[in-house]
Amino acid sequence: MKHDHGSHDNGNKKHVCHEHGHAAPGAEVVTRDPVCGMTVDPEAGKPTAQHEGRTFHFCSESCREKFVKDPGSYIEATDPVCGMKVDRATARHFTRREGEAFYFCSAGCQRKFEGEPEKYLAPRPPVEAVAGVQYTCPMHPEIIRDKPGSCPICGMALEPMGVPTGGEGPNPELIDFTRRLWVSAVLSIPLLLLTMGSMIGLQIREWIGERSAIWIELALATPVVLWAAAPFFRRGYDSIVNRSPNMWTLIAIGVGTAYVYSVIATLFPGAFPQQFRTHGGMVPVYFEAAAVIVALVFLGQVLELRARERTGSAIRALLDLAPKTARRLSEDGSEADVPLEEVQEGDRLRVRPGDSVPVDGMVLEGRSSVDESMITGEPVPVEKTEGDALTGGTLNKNGSLVMRAERVGKDTMLSQIVEMVAKAQRSRAPIQGLADKVASYFVPAVVLVAIIAFVVWAIFGPAPSMVFAIVSAVSVLIIACPCALGLATPMSIMTATGRGAQAGVLIKDAEALERFARVDTLIVDKTGTLTEGKPRLTDVVPAEGISEDVLLKLAASLERGSEHPLAEAIVEGALGRGVSLTDTSDFEAATGKGVSGTVSGRSVALGNAAMMADLGVDFEALSARADALRAEGKTAMLVAADGKPAGIIAVSDPVKETTAEAIRTLHESGLRIIMATGDNARTAQAVASALGIDEVRADMLPESKKTLIDELHARGARVAMAGDGVNDAPALAAADVGIAMGTGADVAVESAGITLVKGDLDGIVRARLLARATIRNIKQNLFFAFVYNTLGVPIAAGILYPVFGVLLSPMIAAAAMSLSSVSVIGNALRLRSIALR
Repeated sequence: MKHDHGSHDNGNKKHVCHEHGHAAPGAEVVTRDPVCGMTVDPEAGKPTAQHEGRTFHFCSESCREKFVKDPGSYIEATDPVCGMKVDRATARHFTRREGEAFYFCSAGCQRKFEGEPEKYLAPRPPVEAVAGVQYTCPMHPEIIRDKPGSCPICGMALEPMGVPTGGEGPNPELIDFTRRLWVSAVLSIPLLLLTMGSMIGLQIREWIGERSAIWIELALATPVVLWAAAPFFRRGYDSIVNRSPNMWTLIAIGVGTAYVYSVIATLFPGAFPQQFRTHGGMVPVYFEAAAVIVALVFLGQVLELRARERTGSAIRALLDLAPKTARRLSEDGSEADVPLEEVQEGDRLRVRPGDSVPVDGMVLEGRSSVDESMITGEPVPVEKTEGDALTGGTLNKNGSLVMRAERVGKDTMLSQIVEMVAKAQRSRAPIQGLADKVASYFVPAVVLVAIIAFVVWAIFGPAPSMVFAIVSAVSVLIIACPCALGLATPMSIMTATGRGAQAGVLIKDAEALERFARVDTLIVDKTGTLTEGKPRLTDVVPAEGISEDVLLKLAASLERGSEHPLAEAIVEGALGRGVSLTDTSDFEAATGKGVSGTVSGRSVALGNAAMMADLGVDFEALSARADALRAEGKTAMLVAADGKPAGIIAVSDPVKETTAEAIRTLHESGLRIIMATGDNARTAQAVASALGIDEVRADMLPESKKTLIDELHARGARVAMAGDGVNDAPALAAADVGIAMGTGADVAVESAGITLVKGDLDGIVRARLLARATIRNIKQNLFFAFVYNTLGVPIAAGILYPVFGVLLSPMIAAAAMSLSSVSVIGNALRLRSIALR
């Protein structure tokens, strides 16, 4: 193809592509940042640079600096469709795909690219090891290498660990296998017509002669077996060398046997005994079986690789939630769009209506409703005003906000979610051990069955007995390929973790998912899980000789040093009543009991009965009043001043509207629910009775929660623990499955196997439904694979031939083997549309 590069008209006015004949004389001029591709208004006072008499405009100073350092890299781009050179700064046709910029000479080229991008993206060169990047096998995560390659256990291509950047382009293995599939298919079709044309009335062999037909078969099959199937033979060889027989062992032996036998029969027919010959004196060949088997295996592999890419769509969708740029406010009040990677902590950013929030931060100015459904799964927009937190990737609906960036890059919640999903998709469920163990025995057994079938057919089979022997042995090897067995678990896990991420359920590893499906007891905290987690001050009961304002001043001044939700309720309640607060010194928190300190020279303590007992303060006179408040479901906190009772502060945390329905659903799923809380027994029992909770454990210290889990384990219970605070971390780690509320402390999230972005029981319901559906899906996949192999091998060996005269051909065996993999993949992908509630 010839391109007239001189037709750019200085790269400004006119682009001509001789393939399409497009021309756009006098078209509107577009000014682009030649570095990032963003359109720039030349009159907006953006940064500029001069190069060879031309003025280039940039969206930011960062892009200008990159251009100045190496202008030659940013002047021209190559149209990926027609190969024409396009001026980057004035290209009217531009698109991005997975983070990479593409420029086009015409709208026609752009449409072609967007319709079939894989067709125009040249295969990447062999992947080189990237410093610091490790590679692992999707099916055998214990295999970790410092450079790309194949898994020594199953032969799959190793994948880079960590979060996909989105800019790495299409899967090179998929591109390579797709090309090999097309070559195999194109050559296998005439092979089939040549060998089986007589069945549909095409007497091709009679027209060209049997001998010529065999030589044509050899010519057509050789590229398929020796070039296209090379990856199969390489993986089969590795499996033998590494003493880890797998599906590639069977494919390599089966295809290799059929081809080598046929080549020898073609080149040296006289070397075969008479019983090998047909009635025409020719030795039958099975070139078409070898070629079609390769094509069908490639079909299964391409479908599998495409399915694996689709399972990663949740990660890509999450990555796409974050905008590529942010609108940064400068000190002088000016605004400029900058690439997201340039945003730093402390930057002031404007979020306009309809924009996605670029990073995590806090609202400084403005009021708006923000759609957080992409992160939390909740469809109702959340009102945001000054001081409220914003999560990167959420969508600003109707108001303009000014925010301060607080967590950027890998520290944002979105990045952490993506990292967790990526790790989970590579993780391995214990149930997969069953499949691996069966496969380790299955492959040698199949080879043995193939040998026995060959011997039996060779000795006892009808003439030509050796032909039947080879056909049955090859069919056994092909139909028994355990690819469906190997896909059963990883496909379900990958799909489920992606679906969970979309619903706000983050799975740290596959083992947690499997265990949660089998859990029979759930331990939940009260505050923030069953209740709204936003308690309000309700009662102030002073002791004799102390006024309400003094009691409230002492309690609120002391609690101002605590970050506990109950403390915040006391402080807000005091300020709301006009009580002025003073500074506190010697503040000290006793985990699970309360807080103490010095307020206005007085020694003040606020906490539960255990704390007062430790301090030797007698609250007998106020105990009845405290019990009455607790019976109403309120949290009654005792206040002591200078070693004497000062009064009671009562706070109420309303139960979430969704809690009762969620508990009913969890009961229906077979879970026994225990509420373990640090609150007083009366308060906890009041809430539990209203909600129908099975058991209450009150006045719990952190070590008590862990002791409770140990106690339940001793009874044989399988326990899941849901918590959100630092004090819950030991119990989360001790439980069979720890469930962290994403709104809680980082240490709680790290200690848990499942994290709920929105911390409530609805998230636990979704996690339970997802876990049970995933394990059910895995069992279905394993059943399909086991039944398929159990029935397929004896049929391929010829067990039906003596009775029904049925002998499975290698081609049918290969088709059935590929179909089994497709059925497993299709069944796993059903999890993408599962209803979680």
